[in-house]
Amino acid sequence: MGSAKETYRVELRAAARQLGERCLYSAAKWAAELLVGVEPDAAPAPSAAMDSPSSSSAASGGRLLHLHRSGGSSFRRRLRPGGGAGSEAGTPLGGVSYVSTPIPDDDAFDAGADKYLLAKTYFDCREYRRAAHVLRNQTGRKAVFLRCYALYMAGEKRKEEEMIELEGSLGKSNAINQELVALERELSTHRKTGAIDSFGLYLYGLVLRDKGCEDLARTVLVESVNSYPWNWSAWSELQSLCISSDILNNLNLKNHWMKDFFLASAYLELKMLEEALKRYERLMGVFRCSDYIQAQIATVQYSMRDLDEADMIFEELLRTDPFRVDSMDIYSNLLYAKESLSALSFLAHRVFLTDKYRPESCCIIANYYSLKGQHEKSVLYFQRALKLNRKYLSAWTLMGHEYVELKNTPAAIDAYRRAVDINPRDYRAWYGLGQIYEMMGMPFYALYYFRKSSYLQPNDARLWIAMAQCYESDPLQMIEEAIKCYERAANSNDTEGIALHQLAKLHGMLGQSEEAAFYYKKDLERMEVEERQGQNFVEALLFLAKHYKSIGRFEEAKHYCTRLLDYTGPEKETAKNILQGLKRAQSGFPSMDIDHFAL
Repeated sequence: MGSAKETYRVELRAAARQLGERCLYSAAKWAAELLVGVEPDAAPAPSAAMDSPSSSSAASGGRLLHLHRSGGSSFRRRLRPGGGAGSEAGTPLGGVSYVSTPIPDDDAFDAGADKYLLAKTYFDCREYRRAAHVLRNQTGRKAVFLRCYALYMAGEKRKEEEMIELEGSLGKSNAINQELVALERELSTHRKTGAIDSFGLYLYGLVLRDKGCEDLARTVLVESVNSYPWNWSAWSELQSLCISSDILNNLNLKNHWMKDFFLASAYLELKMLEEALKRYERLMGVFRCSDYIQAQIATVQYSMRDLDEADMIFEELLRTDPFRVDSMDIYSNLLYAKESLSALSFLAHRVFLTDKYRPESCCIIANYYSLKGQHEKSVLYFQRALKLNRKYLSAWTLMGHEYVELKNTPAAIDAYRRAVDINPRDYRAWYGLGQIYEMMGMPFYALYYFRKSSYLQPNDARLWIAMAQCYESDPLQMIEEAIKCYERAANSNDTEGIALHQLAKLHGMLGQSEEAAFYYKKDLERMEVEERQGQNFVEALLFLAKHYKSIGRFEEAKHYCTRLLDYTGPEKETAKNILQGLKRAQSGFPSMDIDHFAL
C-alpha cells in the first residue's frame, strides 16, 4: 500500500513540474492538488500509544474523522476501504492491475534552454507572439510545443478581440482562430514523422476540435493520454468529445490509474451518476484527502437530488479551504435550490472578497440576487461572468431562467440556445426552451424540447411532470400520454408528490375508479408519512369514501368519512351525508328519496 502511494506521489510531482514548464497551468494545478490529496502514510507508533486517543492512525485520518460530526456522514462511511489490515491494497480500484507508464525525462533538454526560459517568461506575460518568435529556430520537442502553443493562444486572443469588436462582448460572431490552418499542417507533419510528443498531440487535438474534426481529434487525444496520462487538460478535452456512452466505451485507452478519474468525470457528465459515485468512492481509498474528489462527489450527490449530503461535503470543503472558488458555483446552485438565503449570502460575500472577477464568483453573486428576487441585478452578474468566459455553460442557462422571470422571452430563448450550442447535453437549457414555448402557447414545440431534456435526464421527475402537464393542457388534451409521463415521474422519486395526485385525478376523469383509488391511496400514505395536510389530502379522503361506498366496502368508506369529519367546509357535510347513507344501507332500510313513495 505504502509503495503504491509513493509511486503516485513520484508521478504527480514530476507531472506538476513538467506541465508547469510547458505553461499548462490548469493541468499542473490539478496534478499538484491531487498530489497532496494522497493519504499520508501512517507513521509507526510506539506500543505505548496503542491505548492513546492520539495514536498515529487517528492522526493520519484526522481530517476524515473530523467529517464524522453528529454521527458522521453515510457518504464518508461508504468511503472506508475496509478499515483493517485486510482492506483493499494500494490501487484506487482494489484488485485492478495498472500499466506502468515511464515519466519522460526533461533533463536531456539543454540546447536552447535559455531561449526557452525567455519564451516561457513572455508566455506568462501573455506576449504570445514574442514567445513564438524567440523559439522560431528551435527544433526540440519541448520548444516546438511551446512555440505552437503560443501561436495557438495568440490566435485565440485575436479571435476574442475580433468578436468583441464586431458583435460586442456577448454577441455571436463567425471569428475564427487564424492560426489553426498553419498549426494543423505543421503538427500533422510532425505526427506522421514521429517528431511529436504527447504535449504536441494534445495541442493537435485542440486544433482538430476547433476545426470540427471531432473523430480525428478523439484519436489524437487518446494517443496523447496513452503516452502521457498525467495531463488532465488532455483528458478534459477528450471528455468534451465523448457525447455518448457508446463513444466513451469505444475509446482505446490504456489501463492507467488516471483513466479512473477520466471515467468518473465522464460518467458524471453523461448523467451515469451511480457509476460515477462508485468510481469516486473507490478512488478515495488512496486519494482520501483530495478536495477535487470530494467536490466531485458533492456534485454527484447534488445531481442525484441528495441536497443535504452534498451540502455537508461542500460546507466541509469551505472549512478546510476557505479561499476556494472552484466548484463553489455548483454549491451556490444547491443553496438556491434549498432556498438558503443566509448561507448563499455568506458564500457570495466570501467569493467576492476572494476573487470577484472569477466567472464562478459572478455566477454565485447572480444566484444570490436571483433568490432575493432582484432579477435585473442577477442578469447583470451573469453577463459579467460571460464576459469573462463566454463558454461558461451554467451562466447562459441560468441567465435564461432570469429572463423568463423578467418576461423577456426573446432574450431567454437566445440564452438557452447559446447554452445548447456549447453543450447539447445540457438538459436544463432544453427544459427552459420547453417552458418558454409552453408559455407562448406552442405545445408541440414545447413537447419537442421537453422530450430532449427528459432523454438526457431520464430520472428527473420534474421533467416528466412538465411534459405531462403539456400533454394535459387544453390545446392537446392527450390524457393517456399525460398518464404515461406522470407514471415515469412517480417512479423517479417525485419528492413533491405531484405525479401521484395527478394520476389519481386523470384516472378519475377517465372513469377508471379502481386505478384512481389506487393512486389516491398511495398519495394519502405519502402525505401521512410527510405529515402534510391540505386540499389534496381532503380530496383523497373524499374520493376514497365515495369509491368504497359505491363498491359496497362500507367499513372502509366509513373510515375515510370519519376522518373527513375533522375538517371544515363542504367536504364535512358530504361526509355526514355519506355516513347517514351507510347507516341506512347497513340497517336494511330503503333510502328516503321521492321516487320511493311514488304511486
